[in-house]
Amino acid sequence: MPEITTIVPENTELLSGEVEEAPDASDGLSPWRECLSELFNQNTGSQGRMEKWYLKRKFGFFVLSLLLTGTMSFVYRVQVRFSFEMLSKVVLKETKAAPMRGEDDTFNVKNKREIGKWTIRPDGRLGNLMGEYATLYALAKLNGHPAYIKPEMYDVLSPIFKISLPVLHMNEFRLITWTEHWLHDWMSEEYKHIKGENVLLTGYPCSWTFYHHLRDEILREFTFHDFITEKVNKYLKKVQGHRKNVTYIGIHVRRGDYVHIMPNTWKGVVADKGYLEKAMAYFRETFQEPVFVVASNGMQWCKDNIDASKGDVFFSGDGIESSPGNDFALLAHCNHTIMTIGTFGYWAGYLVGGMTIYLTDFTLPDSPFLKVFHYDAAFLPHWMGIPADLSPLKER
Repeated sequence: MPEITTIVPENTELLSGEVEEAPDASDGLSPWRECLSELFNQNTGSQGRMEKWYLKRKFGFFVLSLLLTGTMSFVYRVQVRFSFEMLSKVVLKETKAAPMRGEDDTFNVKNKREIGKWTIRPDGRLGNLMGEYATLYALAKLNGHPAYIKPEMYDVLSPIFKISLPVLHMNEFRLITWTEHWLHDWMSEEYKHIKGENVLLTGYPCSWTFYHHLRDEILREFTFHDFITEKVNKYLKKVQGHRKNVTYIGIHVRRGDYVHIMPNTWKGVVADKGYLEKAMAYFRETFQEPVFVVASNGMQWCKDNIDASKGDVFFSGDGIESSPGNDFALLAHCNHTIMTIGTFGYWAGYLVGGMTIYLTDFTLPDSPFLKVFHYDAAFLPHWMGIPADLSPLKER
């Protein structure tokens, strides 16, 4: 290959007339600034033209790289913002309350975002706590808020039932500012629109009108633990004996403090011997081989006043008062129910789902009890009521 000889013009002069010093590497000039400096140097020779062409191409690549970098940065920011907006919409959509299963038009309200915490003050014994749990479950869902129970309620219900509501521990409860909302015993229109993110429900709600539209869910919440069901079924199998077409009738007789509270405070009565005889006679006439299982907090009174001579009456715990949990489980595993008064017997009948006979009209017309208690809200419409004998009150 022939050797290329570079011809340097003889009259080339520096514009400044001075020799320029090489830039110091530490003065911050980048190679691109050097490129620009050389690009505008007035060298017109062939070598200068080649170097100038090379520098122009180098500068063009630099400008192109800047444009590409800026474009990619802009596209990235747009994608991030779009992704964030889409994620926000999805999260907002999924935090809305789910429609209630089995609800009717009476309880049809717009879904709301699940925010805050709702709980209820646990008061009373097993029957009261079950009513409070079911009411909290239904009202929190109706108003679009998550429900929590306090440890006192959990300690009573969880050993018996497979409840699902989470526990709100006391240290967290104290840190929250609560809006307290008192409930009377039956469902009202105002309870569909309870305001507040953190709501503490109070009162003694004991009516099916709060939660009956969610009956399947309530029954699922009050599902007994397996070991309890197994124990009860063994007992019922034992009392069945030789009967082939047995029908179990659970009888709950509320005595205890009600024996004094009803006549002295509420101008009312508790169930007497005559009421129980009428209710038992109805089931004896209806079913071929009924078996009556009796649970009470006044078991001695029951043994003295319930005729067991026919061999179809069995007293829970062999006539010795048992724990509320054991008695309740036994009643709830029967086919039908005879209740007297109180939430314990009511819940046994509600869980059983069969025929329920209850004591009705058990107060005088001017009783203050009627201001806080409505018969039609306390007992399901298809249940059968037998009026109480009020003669002992009228004789006082």
